[in-house]
Amino acid sequence: MEKGIFKNKKVLVMGLGLHGGGVGSAKFFCKQGADVLVTDLKTEEQLKESLEKLKGLKIKFSLDGHKEDDFLWADLIIKNPDVPATSPYLEIARKNDIAIETDISLFFKLSQAFIIGITGTKGKSTVASLIYHILKEEFENVFLAGNIGVSVLNLLPQVKEGNKVVLELSSFELEDLEQSPHIAVITNILPDHLNRYAGMKDYVEAKKRIFKYQNKEDVLILNEDDAIVRQFAEEAISNVRYFSVNKPPEDVNLEGFKLYGNHNLSNLLATIEVAKVLDVSPENIESAVKSFSGVSSRQEIVGEVRGVKYFNDTTATMPEAVIVAINTFSEKFPNSKITLICGGQNKGLEYLKMSEAIKEKVTNVVMLPGTASDKIKLRLGDYKNIYDAPSMQMAVEKAEKLSEVGDLVILSPGGSSFNLFKNEFDRGRQFIEAVKKLEKNEEAS
Repeated sequence: MEKGIFKNKKVLVMGLGLHGGGVGSAKFFCKQGADVLVTDLKTEEQLKESLEKLKGLKIKFSLDGHKEDDFLWADLIIKNPDVPATSPYLEIARKNDIAIETDISLFFKLSQAFIIGITGTKGKSTVASLIYHILKEEFENVFLAGNIGVSVLNLLPQVKEGNKVVLELSSFELEDLEQSPHIAVITNILPDHLNRYAGMKDYVEAKKRIFKYQNKEDVLILNEDDAIVRQFAEEAISNVRYFSVNKPPEDVNLEGFKLYGNHNLSNLLATIEVAKVLDVSPENIESAVKSFSGVSSRQEIVGEVRGVKYFNDTTATMPEAVIVAINTFSEKFPNSKITLICGGQNKGLEYLKMSEAIKEKVTNVVMLPGTASDKIKLRLGDYKNIYDAPSMQMAVEKAEKLSEVGDLVILSPGGSSFNLFKNEFDRGRQFIEAVKKLEKNEEAS
């Protein structure tokens, strides 16, 4: 990256947020010598954790709402991906020819790295983490960033030409891209974020941007088992490769893979396809696969209290992900009763199939408050074993009372978290803390 290109530039970071992207952007431009202003709809109290990370830096803040003058002041606006393109403040910037970027779009423009991008409704964090896990054993200078919680702009000064960067890319991050990764992976497409998009067509179009700008030398890896994803090959000009749970590789031994469930087998096969494109040997793939223990917050066991196992699946923010969790745990523990902690805010999704899975395989449901919870209850109809809990602590305590030795308690919400928690990771953290409290009570008794 050319040094000094942002020196004395007026940079507005729109959306500090709580996931780290806004913090990373603000730090990056501050170190580059830019004049940095951060604006956010949230209050100083709500953004306390993020603001603490910027303490001591020469950064100005305009919080608890956006101001038109701030957007007219800027030379460059770095938009948080959560901010919709329809924001009236961004429209003000466009009318005044002020450049608008995201941290991801800027990384693509300024970095000379070899980029491997992963998107999909579910599985992208696991695939991105597993690809990184394999590649860092084979190559020097491999980086993991993007939607997985690592700021790409913080990485930018470290990444040299040809270094491999693995990026998890959400649909929100893809919306603003006008470049595509050298290797693009799409895990699956399911209804999600329909409170942001006009419908599935718009959501799918956002996902397609991961390969839209590829060239003939690039590679697109598609899930052959997904009807929507499979069709993307017709629009691609890059080299298309497929993975399928029905066609496991003959030259790689998959024994020793610690994650269970058909969805994780699919994630593994996507990863192996990337490794093969990059000429990683079968022996090195097998070694890395055996040592991979999964991604936190995704069907992760976090404790066992009085013979009851507790699993954190807080990133299951859509009903299809909850169905996968229910089916996976039912198959893995066929003799265990399941108490499901779920609920939250609805993202414009439908809960009929999730409710059918609950009726068939879940013994008890502990429901957190929210609009998704209301819809789940409606779909559950005459299902009797529903218990309301206004907080995570009370939800875990109720689940414990409902469970016996050998049972499972699973946090798999099926909705977003913002009515009760800072984000889904805060929700998971509170679940783990509540389980740890049960463990301490057990030790004391």
